[in-house]
Amino acid sequence: MANKITIIGAGQVGSSIAYALSLKGTATEIVLIDIDTKRAMGEAMDIRQGTPYMNPVNIHEGSYEDAKGSNIVVITSGVARKPGQSRLELAQTNVDIMKSIIPQVTKACPDAIFVFVANPVDVLTYQFAKTSGIPSDRIIGTGTLLDTARLRTRLADDCGVAQPNVHAYVFGEHGDSSFVPWSLANIASIPVDRFPAQVKKDDVETYVRKSGGIIIEAKRCTNYAIGVTTAELCEIIKHDRTCVTSVSTVLDGEYGIKDVALSILTKVCGKGVQGRLEAPLTDTELASLRHSADCLKDVIKQLTF
Repeated sequence: MANKITIIGAGQVGSSIAYALSLKGTATEIVLIDIDTKRAMGEAMDIRQGTPYMNPVNIHEGSYEDAKGSNIVVITSGVARKPGQSRLELAQTNVDIMKSIIPQVTKACPDAIFVFVANPVDVLTYQFAKTSGIPSDRIIGTGTLLDTARLRTRLADDCGVAQPNVHAYVFGEHGDSSFVPWSLANIASIPVDRFPAQVKKDDVETYVRKSGGIIIEAKRCTNYAIGVTTAELCEIIKHDRTCVTSVSTVLDGEYGIKDVALSILTKVCGKGVQGRLEAPLTDTELASLRHSADCLKDVIKQLTF
């Protein structure tokens, strides 16, 4: 079955997503769109020349006209975060960039599922949902999906088990107000607090929250993990796997929160968002989730969409 994916933004993140999608064989066609057309051409050409050793994929640079018929549109465009800069400090600049993208991409791909990666991802997901005219069940931000991967990686290392044995999530904003609902976390069905290996929760949460900044300081960007993370989300959509995952969507009353995009347990399928699950949280965890929502709302109030 044909599966066409357009990626807007061919920088480190967009090209890493394209490469991960190519290795996974997720798409039959990948279109890279970037204001730097030469960069998009070079990234597409580089990946394309490796296709004899992977699943066949027609990957090429293009325009919004070339994006027509895309099943999924991945949006990574925006100014990259600098060392020491928070994701939310990027907000108005990247909101303004999104203003120019929205009318072009919605005209070309009115029936696509839109996946947001650019930061601040929760704000941009909300902006698109409020201003694009696309139904909200076809708008998904990667949210804390990467944070969750970082959490599971650290817990697997600390507990000495393979990563598939770790079941834990990061909720809230993809940023400083995110948190781990530890009451939901388990290792091979054993609650974290009862697992033989002691987990230092504060250290783990600091590791998860600070990982992005550490990587950016060391190599000026984060790209590989988010590339694989986004490709996995596209896989879920392509194969209609109906997975429960931690992605950012606009809430509509869940946990008493609405009119803001953040991450809780969300069912994603071939048509996009199938629904959200209100996993039981402790009073402290619920307060943390509402605090995260309030932090995002405070930023949104200061922005012009």
